[in-house]
Amino acid sequence: MTSTSQVPWSVLDRSETEPEDLRVVPARHPLRWLATAVVLVLLAMAVHALITNRAWDWPTFGQFLFYDSVLAAVALTLELTLFGVVAGFLLGTVLALMRLSRSRLLQAVSWAYTWVFRSVPLILQLLFWYNLAILYNQISFGVPFGPSFFAVDTMSLVPPFLAAGLGLALHQAAYAGEIVRAGFLSVDQGQREAAAALGIPAGRQIRRIVLPQAMRSIIPTAANEIIGMVKGTSVVYIMALPELFYQVQVIYTRNGRVIPLLLVATAWYLALTTVLSIIQYYVERHYARGALRALPPTPWQRVRSFAAAVRSGR
Repeated sequence: MTSTSQVPWSVLDRSETEPEDLRVVPARHPLRWLATAVVLVLLAMAVHALITNRAWDWPTFGQFLFYDSVLAAVALTLELTLFGVVAGFLLGTVLALMRLSRSRLLQAVSWAYTWVFRSVPLILQLLFWYNLAILYNQISFGVPFGPSFFAVDTMSLVPPFLAAGLGLALHQAAYAGEIVRAGFLSVDQGQREAAAALGIPAGRQIRRIVLPQAMRSIIPTAANEIIGMVKGTSVVYIMALPELFYQVQVIYTRNGRVIPLLLVATAWYLALTTVLSIIQYYVERHYARGALRALPPTPWQRVRSFAAAVRSGR
């Protein structure tokens, strides 16, 4: 038999430590509450300053937010962004495949392209394209190093919009190539080797095995570049293209309302980048299938769960 002295004290005093007799005290976080209070006060001060300071001139902001010329400038900004992103990532994918190929020449050309276009500021590249007619009055088409069949005036072939789009696209391609290459390198090489051992063609390996996994690494960085492209289109103001920032400058130069017109541009840039961020979230969620046990909830699902929690709490 076990003597009473050998029985643990907790067993002897079980009646004093029953769960129903324990008092649960929630953990206190005074610093967290203090930080929350400070942030709320700062937010209230910022909102109060925005509302009460007449220098923001909110009536003028509302007047020009949906102004016809501003809407046309937003449309041009979207067109330049779409052109630069699509052409840039198509060329960037080619550059990435060249860099990953076994040909030393292709690797060298891809590396040299990336080196040059990442080294030269975008504004200089746009100026070169804008002044292309100074270097070449005509662009000829024919046999390389041989006779030309016909020639076209450079200003007619490369108008300002196309010059801006080419400048943005060629600049973007240097960064897009590295993004795509990093995505391909993030996929374990053993998977391609296993696919090749099974006799799967190289093209199908890339489409069905490598690319879906590489997209998980490509999407976040590519989305940052696309959002940066939206804001980077403001650089084409040097070419006198009426994109958003240029058009806002034209308006406040005429009426002198600098602050509210800058707020108009800010609001539109915020709206465009917000839409792109939402698209990025859903694309990332799509390519996360198979990598995560449970997909993260969508914003709408979070709203529904919060509403359900509020109703149940009542």
